[in-house]
Amino acid sequence: MYNQPEAILEQYDLNIRQITKGRGTYICDSSQGMKLLVPFRGSAERALFLRSVLENLKARGFAVEQICLTKEGAAVAEDENGTRYWLKDFTPGNECSPGRPQDMTGAATSLAGLHRALDACTKKLPEFMQSEAGESQNRCKRHYRELVRMKNYVQARKSKNEFDRCFQKAYPHFILQAERAVELFEQLDDQMQGQKLCHGDFNQHNVLRTPEGLRIVNFEGMCSQPQVWDLCNFIRKMMEKNNWDTTLGMLLLETYEKKRSLAGWEKKLMYSLLLFPEKFWKITNHYGNSHKAWVSQRDIEKLKRLTEAEHAREQFLENLFSFL
Repeated sequence: MYNQPEAILEQYDLNIRQITKGRGTYICDSSQGMKLLVPFRGSAERALFLRSVLENLKARGFAVEQICLTKEGAAVAEDENGTRYWLKDFTPGNECSPGRPQDMTGAATSLAGLHRALDACTKKLPEFMQSEAGESQNRCKRHYRELVRMKNYVQARKSKNEFDRCFQKAYPHFILQAERAVELFEQLDDQMQGQKLCHGDFNQHNVLRTPEGLRIVNFEGMCSQPQVWDLCNFIRKMMEKNNWDTTLGMLLLETYEKKRSLAGWEKKLMYSLLLFPEKFWKITNHYGNSHKAWVSQRDIEKLKRLTEAEHAREQFLENLFSFL
C-alpha cells in the first residue's frame, strides 16, 4: 500500500495513537483497542454483508474478528484512488503449525464449528454472494485443459530444458489423475446440494494460537461454495507439509467429522478435489507463465520433490477412497 494510512483512518471515529506497518497491512493502536487496516477486494455491499455475518457469529458465541464502520456507516473506506480497505480487530497469536498435531486437529475442529455456525446464521445468501454452480469443479476442469496445453507446448519444443524433461516424465501419471477427477466431477453434478458460506482461504496462516485458544482470522475471502472445499484446502496444505502422512490425513478428517458429519456427495467431492493434481498444475502453470530463457531452479526442485512424494500421496488417496 503506497498511500498514507492516516488519510484512510480519518474516515473512522477513532483516536489512533500509533501505526505500525505489517505485511501489506497496518497495525493500529486505537482508542478502541488494536486494529488492523487491510485491503478489501469486493464491493462495499459485500463488505457490509460479511460484517453482518461476523457479528452474527460473535453473537452465537463463535469468537471472530469484528469490522469497524466508518463515520458514514460503511464497512469499507476508500482512498483517493478508489482502493478499498476495511478496519478490523487485530488478533495477536502464533500461526497454526503443520508440525504440531494438536494445532492441526484443533484447526479441523474449529473449521467444523465454523461451518455449523455459518449454516445457523445465514439461511439465505444475497445474489451478489452466490457463486456460479460447480465453480470449484469448473476450475479443476480449466486446470486440466491447461495441463494438456502445456504438454502440447513442451512436446513441440525442439530444445528441451531440464524442467521440460521432468514435466514430460511426470505428465502421464498426473494427467490420468486429472482425467479421473474430471469424470467424477461430472458424475457429481446431479448430487450437489447447493452452496453455503465458506471461509474461502482456510489454511495454517489463518488459524492462530492465542491464550484464549485457536482463533480463525482473515475472512476477507469468504465465499459461497460447498463447505468441504475449505476442508480440502486445509487437508491438502497439511499433507503437503507432512509428506502425505496417511495417518495424519485420516485423523484430520475424522476430527472434523466428530463435529460436523459429511454427506455422501461431500465425501465424493472431497476425494475428487484431492485426487486432482493441484500442486502439479500449480508448478507447471508458474513455469508456463515465466520467461523461458531463464528456468527457475526452484520450479525444477519443486517438481522433483512432488514426484518423490507421489507414492505417499497415492497411499493416502487409496485410504480416502475406502472412506467413501
